[in-house]
Amino acid sequence: MAISLQKGQGVNLRKDTGFDLSYLRVGLGWQVINASPAYDLDAVAFLLDARGKVRNLGQLGDNGRPTLVGGDVVFYNSLVHPSGKIRLSGDNRTGSNHHDDDEIIEVDLDNLSTDYTAIVFAVVIFKGKERGQSFAGVSQAKIRALDAKGREICRYEIGGKTDNANHCAMTFARAERDNQGGWVFRAVGEFAETDRFVDLLKAEYMPY
Repeated sequence: MAISLQKGQGVNLRKDTGFDLSYLRVGLGWQVINASPAYDLDAVAFLLDARGKVRNLGQLGDNGRPTLVGGDVVFYNSLVHPSGKIRLSGDNRTGSNHHDDDEIIEVDLDNLSTDYTAIVFAVVIFKGKERGQSFAGVSQAKIRALDAKGREICRYEIGGKTDNANHCAMTFARAERDNQGGWVFRAVGEFAETDRFVDLLKAEYMPY
């Protein structure tokens, strides 16, 4: 039976639990109020090194600055990590009104380089500030971890609250390596006012 996590709680992703953890599927879903324009929530994954930083910021643009494309951030413009071990299903622009996952991030845990010690999963409301949208208008948001056979291991749910009226981003959860060579999936549930995931990167995970 799947475990329902509270903020700050974690669950060990050990192979002796009976789950097939060769692959981890992280499903994200949300239900939003009727709005025009519609809410556009984007999932993103930050791959962290031993220092807790995003080491590879991707290809350089014409201005000589990193674009994040092809780096250690998996998002709508860079759906597959260069290793091929992490991939995002795509950009669902409206969310759903049912219980399925709106976006899925797949992680090949068995073959992900040990250079990466954690993966952070976040969700951002695209142009939320410009459109006057926030997580107060997201009636339910969930993240759940499933094994390679699609069996749910755990989930974490957050409902819309008026005190999130200024928040357009949320660090939802993270997967961390433990000392036994396994992984721990941990609920985070930390909100931020920004509507740009790059701001989350700059605040916490820049390598310099």
